[in-house]
Amino acid sequence: MMKNWGVIGGIAAAMAAGVYVLWGPISDRKKKRKGMVPGLLNLGNTCFMNSLLQGLAACPSFIRWLEDFTSESSVHPERTERETHLSSSLMQLLKALSSHDPREDDVLDAGGLLEALRLYRWHISSFEEQDAHELFHVLTSSLEEEREHQPRVAHLFDMQTLEVNTNGRCPLHPIPSLWRTRHPFHGRLTSYMACKRCERQNPVHYDSFDSLSLPIPSVQWSRPVTLDQCLQHFISSETIKEVECENCTEQQAGELVNGEVLESQRTTFVKQLKLGKLPQCLCIHLQRLTWSKEGTPIKRQEHVQFTEYLSLDRYKHCTAGQNLQSTSRTNRPISAKAARDPKDKTIANGPLSNGSFPSIFLHSPGLSSQLNLTYDYSSVYLFRLTAVLVHHGDMHSGHFVTYRRSPAAPCGASPFSSQWLWVSDDSVRKASLQEALSSSAYLLFYERVQRPGLRVEE
Repeated sequence: MMKNWGVIGGIAAAMAAGVYVLWGPISDRKKKRKGMVPGLLNLGNTCFMNSLLQGLAACPSFIRWLEDFTSESSVHPERTERETHLSSSLMQLLKALSSHDPREDDVLDAGGLLEALRLYRWHISSFEEQDAHELFHVLTSSLEEEREHQPRVAHLFDMQTLEVNTNGRCPLHPIPSLWRTRHPFHGRLTSYMACKRCERQNPVHYDSFDSLSLPIPSVQWSRPVTLDQCLQHFISSETIKEVECENCTEQQAGELVNGEVLESQRTTFVKQLKLGKLPQCLCIHLQRLTWSKEGTPIKRQEHVQFTEYLSLDRYKHCTAGQNLQSTSRTNRPISAKAARDPKDKTIANGPLSNGSFPSIFLHSPGLSSQLNLTYDYSSVYLFRLTAVLVHHGDMHSGHFVTYRRSPAAPCGASPFSSQWLWVSDDSVRKASLQEALSSSAYLLFYERVQRPGLRVEE
């Protein structure tokens, strides 16, 4: 009997030693996993999808919207699993990639999402280079399509719909339920044209967008290109000649030119583009595709400087009736000494303890670029960086990686973590904000900073 116990003990010790060799101490494994996220298995040229999923997982508002979307779908038993397969598969993946608690699975499989995309007639070839920006629009448009198929619910105060007519049938115009809001990446662009002669402005035209696709302007005097320059180039005014102006035609009606009556006045118009409605989550696409003189595609490799905080006030279209109200407009300046103090968490964490934002005006280029201090409290439309997608390679082959924020603590005061991660398919390691800012970005994900005491009417 003693020999049997000795044999059993020897086997147990050998198994424990094997587990230690393969995996290391359990406490060390948990310690290593803390603050990390699972990787994603490459299913054959799917790095573009893996990098996009990691970027979306760093957007808390989008995940909350998906949770509300899928929970609302579950209360309608008439909807088939096929109709909700995309949103449910996407939510499960993003929840697993954004969980603050370490998981047992170090690598996840996104094959279920691929199957859901095939239901929307989108197939991935294992032999062709795919684009993460294209996949982003496939996901958002497919979610919109799924949202439009949601059952419409009549409003309780819509008496015309609720009352049954003499034929026993209800009118076919129910009011959709109030929860059916657009996804948080949805925004609107405004464009308007004004006559240079009479300065009459045409009505504002609105267009929807899910991402801002920004051309990269040409480099001037070997100076680095900034994200602000790309935005300024995007909304720069455009001159259009030979446009009929109704106001000029009315003012000069009946006048003779060379003995002939002018029927219409054609003048020069200026077209202006602005950001009309800003989304909660902002996706910026930097157009790195250009064409050579021979007509062959070329990828632009230059670095575009971008910052952790992005203010869009100067690019926002403001109507006459727009009202901005803030309970406090007091700026709190930050000294250079406080900015250099690594123990001071005020700058690293963004908002101050009272909910306000510091006003920072640093004249030292080195210090400014090192600490990335480019925002001030007076900004109304302020966004904070959550993820960066980078493409390594050329137009024919390459690899996508992601810099993203680590999941924030559930009970933390801020939805943003200060820890950054580098993710390449199933490989995950810790990174720094400066490393992310130094990358050659292809897609940028920003999330709007909620400002206590500020109400914006859009």
